[in-house]
Amino acid sequence: MVAADTEALSVLELHPQPTKRVPWFTEILKYRGVTGILARKDFQVRYKRAAFGILWAVFLPLIQAILMVIVFSRVGHFTHVRAFNYSAFVLAGTLAWAYFNAAATSGSTAIVDGADLTDKVWFPRIVLVLVPSISNLFGLFTSMVLLLLAMPVVHAHFTPRLLLLLPAMAFLILFTTALNLCTSALHVYFRDVRYIVIAGLMLAFYVTPIVYPASTLHSIGPWLALNPMTGIIGIFQLAAAGPFGPMLRPIVVSGTVTALLLVTGLEVNRRRDRLFVDQL
Repeated sequence: MVAADTEALSVLELHPQPTKRVPWFTEILKYRGVTGILARKDFQVRYKRAAFGILWAVFLPLIQAILMVIVFSRVGHFTHVRAFNYSAFVLAGTLAWAYFNAAATSGSTAIVDGADLTDKVWFPRIVLVLVPSISNLFGLFTSMVLLLLAMPVVHAHFTPRLLLLLPAMAFLILFTTALNLCTSALHVYFRDVRYIVIAGLMLAFYVTPIVYPASTLHSIGPWLALNPMTGIIGIFQLAAAGPFGPMLRPIVVSGTVTALLLVTGLEVNRRRDRLFVDQL
C-alpha cells in the first residue's frame, strides 16, 4: 500500500535553469483554472462588505468622467469643434482609462503581493500577474455598456464605428498585461517600482488626450503620439465620438510598444520565475 501511494505522488523539480518556451506556455495553460479562481477571489474581496458592492467599479470612473465633461467643456472650450462629440470623447477615454489605472496599479506589485501564496502552493508566478487584468474585466465591460447608454443622452450618434470598441478593449487588455509583466518583475528587485508606477499613472493621465484633443496643443500635440496610451484610448474615442484627428501614428506606436513589452515581459518571467523566490 505504501509503495502504491508513493508511486501516485508527483514530484516537482525546481532548478535555476529557465524552462523552455513551449513547456512553459503549456504549464501556464495547465494552471488556467488557478488563474480564474484567483481572479474571481480578487474581484470579490475588493468590494466585500461595500454597500453598493461591485457598482463602485463603474460609478467612480463615471462620476469622474461627468465632472471632467462639465469642467473642461467650460474651461477648454472644446465643444466648438463640431467634428466630434466632446462629451462622448471624454466619457470613452475616462472609462477606458479607469480599467488601465486599476489593473496597472495592482498588477505592478502582483508577484510580491502573492508571495505568501506561492510559498505554499507551486504554480507559475506569471499567473499572479494575469489576475488583475482579468479581475477588472467586469468593470471594463460594464463601463462600455454605460457608455452606450450615455451616448444618446449626450447626443452622440450610433454608427458602425462602435464596433471598434471590441478591438479597442482587446488592445487595452493586451497592453495592460504586457506592462504588468515588466513592472511586476522589476518590482521583485526594486520595491520603488510601486511608487514609480503610481506617479507615472498620475502623469500619464494628463499627457494622454483624454479630456482634450491632441490637436488643441498645436506644436506639442504630435509628440503625444509617442505615448502608447494615446493610440489605445484614441480608438475608444473614435468609436464613440467620431473622427477628431490623425490616428495612424499613435496606433502604430501603441502596437509597437505593446509587442516589445509583451515579448520582454514574457521572456523575463520565463527566465527569472524560479529565481524570484530568493528576493521575496
